[in-house]
Amino acid sequence: GGDLRLRNFVSPADRKRFSTSVFIPFSRKTLCSRDLEGSEAMAQPLVKKDDDRDDEAEYSPFMGIEKGAVLQEARVFNDPQLDPRRCSQVITKLLYLLNQGETFTKVEATEVFFAVTKLFQSRDVGLRRMLYLMIKELSPSADEVIIVTSSLMKDMNSKTDMYRANAIRVLCRITDGVLLTQIERYLKQAIVDKNPVVASAALVSGIHLLQTNPEVVKRWSNEVQEAVQSRAALVQFHALALLHQIRQNDRLAVSKLVTSLTRGTVRSPLAQCLLIRYTSQVIRESASNSQGDRPFYDFLEGCLRHKAEMVIFEAARAITELSGVTSRELTPAITVLQLFLSSSKPVLRFAAVRTLNKVAMTHPMAVTNCNIDMESLISDQNRSIATLAITTLLKTGNESSVDRLMKQITNFMSDIADEFKIVVVEAIRSLCLKFPLKYRALMNFLSNILREEGGFEYKKAIVDSIVILIRDIPDAKESGLLHLCEFIEDCEFTYLSTQILHFLGIEGPKTSDPSKYIRYIYNRVHLENATVRAAAVSTLAKFGAMVDALKPRVFVLLRRCLFDSDDEVRDRATLYLNTLGGDGEVVETDKDVKEFLFGALEIPLVNLETSLRNYVAAEEAFDINSVPKEVKSQPLAEKKAPGKKQPTGLGAPPAAPPSTVDAYEKLLSSIPELASLGKPFKSSAPTELTEAETEYAVNVVKHIYDRHVVFQYNCTNTIPEQLLEEVSVVVDSSDAEEFSFVLSKPLRSLPYDSPGQTFAVFEKPEGVPAVGKFSNTLKFIVKEVDPNTGEADEDGVDDEYQLEELEVVSADYMQKVGVSNFRNAWESLDADLERVDEYGLGPRESLAEAVNAVISLLGMQPCEGTEVVASNSRSHTCLLSGVFIGNVRVLARLQFGLTGPKEVAMKLAVKSEDIAVSDAIHEIVASG
Repeated sequence: GGDLRLRNFVSPADRKRFSTSVFIPFSRKTLCSRDLEGSEAMAQPLVKKDDDRDDEAEYSPFMGIEKGAVLQEARVFNDPQLDPRRCSQVITKLLYLLNQGETFTKVEATEVFFAVTKLFQSRDVGLRRMLYLMIKELSPSADEVIIVTSSLMKDMNSKTDMYRANAIRVLCRITDGVLLTQIERYLKQAIVDKNPVVASAALVSGIHLLQTNPEVVKRWSNEVQEAVQSRAALVQFHALALLHQIRQNDRLAVSKLVTSLTRGTVRSPLAQCLLIRYTSQVIRESASNSQGDRPFYDFLEGCLRHKAEMVIFEAARAITELSGVTSRELTPAITVLQLFLSSSKPVLRFAAVRTLNKVAMTHPMAVTNCNIDMESLISDQNRSIATLAITTLLKTGNESSVDRLMKQITNFMSDIADEFKIVVVEAIRSLCLKFPLKYRALMNFLSNILREEGGFEYKKAIVDSIVILIRDIPDAKESGLLHLCEFIEDCEFTYLSTQILHFLGIEGPKTSDPSKYIRYIYNRVHLENATVRAAAVSTLAKFGAMVDALKPRVFVLLRRCLFDSDDEVRDRATLYLNTLGGDGEVVETDKDVKEFLFGALEIPLVNLETSLRNYVAAEEAFDINSVPKEVKSQPLAEKKAPGKKQPTGLGAPPAAPPSTVDAYEKLLSSIPELASLGKPFKSSAPTELTEAETEYAVNVVKHIYDRHVVFQYNCTNTIPEQLLEEVSVVVDSSDAEEFSFVLSKPLRSLPYDSPGQTFAVFEKPEGVPAVGKFSNTLKFIVKEVDPNTGEADEDGVDDEYQLEELEVVSADYMQKVGVSNFRNAWESLDADLERVDEYGLGPRESLAEAVNAVISLLGMQPCEGTEVVASNSRSHTCLLSGVFIGNVRVLARLQFGLTGPKEVAMKLAVKSEDIAVSDAIHEIVASG
């Protein structure tokens, strides 16, 4: 019961951090109490850990035990005079091995099972309980179950309640459908038994059996309904859980159940918590149809005055999670949670502050009345509670309270782990964006903790926060850059140093006094490893290119780098001197230099690496324009029959093609009817048109051209006794009005397990991102194959096979091409080519879901990791890049925000090399 109350308040991840108790898995009592729910064995399995012995090694009585030795000990089960204590110890060891993942062979498991069954002759109560556990864990096969069935059925009708309850549990675990019908009458009687232990055992068994034999369990509705009225707390709890599962697919039945029970017939606090959850579910499902007052809200509000704390909290949490909850509805729940903040019980304080933390994301003003109580929790001994209190205060605080909060947090940070510090840093970043005038205090705080001890993820979170503040708050740029420069003086993480230097090269030259950063950058050339030195050389070159006054000084420093011990540092210095004109040669134009240093690399690195590897083995000169710009993940994908060998010979795809693009282009150009279409703009990933394990496996690849779309159907025959001939896919384009059929390229023969392709070509308006749905039917002539000779019959039969629908969407006309520096790429495009508009995205489960939905709709490449949304964020900016059909570069800046509890709004700014494409992107979003 105590563990269940804790589960109601704390999630598994938080409970692991929060709990100050540990399970002791060694005693027989604990092993029993874990499995024998509801029985008298449900004694407290939680034991307070001795804080004074935290540093001592924990002793386990199972240390060093081996399976072979325990199996030898199991022979004690065959002794004529059984020793209950000795037998219980051996069973405990066997259970320990099973729970540690030790596997028994079929012979070993059978021998142990038959030996264990001999223990039924013992009258020892404790040994009998261990016997039940052992049978459940061994999960005997159908032929072995018969051995113990009669003994278990005898126990199920025993006069000893403990035997009856546990025998029911074991029988229901190991039984099959046939035996279940034989014992169904006994189970129905057990559900309404006067002994609560027996009734709970039958109900819990019903919950498990509902997954495997639902038709049987559903016949118990009358008995379960009667058990819901029981005075025993656990019986009512289990009965309500089972009754809801029986009716969960019938919304009307669930609504009637909730309506009848909310009138006050539930006495058990556990059952009341379940009822609150079911009530919340009914409220959510009826929200779209209800008018006026919210149904069942009065019941939830009434539960706030319940005598059980767990019920009060469950009701408060349910109210805060209501869709579209108003401030008036929130008020009573917030009041109750505020009282819990000052509770002497840590679990209540944790539950309250965690719930208020979530409420603060959508209704920060409603939580402000609790700020004084939460400030007292900053010094709470439980660091989880303190962290949640801090982050909640940062979300709900006003501008005048920032300085006070910073003083409290400063003392607090040294006492918590890095994972909690990261949460605090993200909250501070959000606060600074909310109150930009307070950037000095918040930036100084971030700078101070940046110089303290901490792991990589923690330091990265601080650096990322400072970078975001520099970008979004212009006044914070110079102080923020200096803080980053001071940090890299002592930074032990190469990745962070290189990222800071890269960012410094972009933002530093734009400040009022760029020269003050040169010293920090050049120090990296002398004091760091080769990777950081190379990054520092590139940063120096960027300062020289952007600031004419610094160019002579940069030349001198770059010449010194020519004597570095590392090849890459020397090569970079030579390259930049040549580019900037520092070696006396004729330099490139200023525009070309800046494009070289700051321009975006529009080619995926993986594609560039593949092309360079091919260049090393070839003789012709390298042409960077020949490198594919789209990211490809899979080679030519024909679906194989499961468990079959890879086909060999002419029918097999290349074992390791240079790239998917090359493989597709080679295939298409080898077919005369398709070669005349030219080079495809984009080839999609394969889409499955059949389920797994079907007779014929078919997937499709969409090849997009300016005026055509080619569907490549990859087919595999998975039936050895059949040969398919004249294979084609008949495509119905009645739901794709802008497409017109041109031609079909059938496949002459499709032997067993030899993939082949058939094609369908459609014409569309040139350069237009036409969309539509296509129905597909696989048609062929099937011939029987002699399994002995392998020869097919001369005569065949026409047949067809219905495939799944295929859809051409807007994202098919966009290549995912990233840029290395989004800001520079954005600024390089003319402002007249920008289109901006705002959209309401409607209700969403989270901000992350809305971001992913728009990315999927547009089919563009997220830049700079902006596809990741912070868990507690109320706003987010996502940067996207791509190449639209016609080879038009497109950039998009998406700003998301929560306008209601779950309502998401988006501001979309699009820039492209063609204003018509910018308009087209907005049309896609508006119609999507």
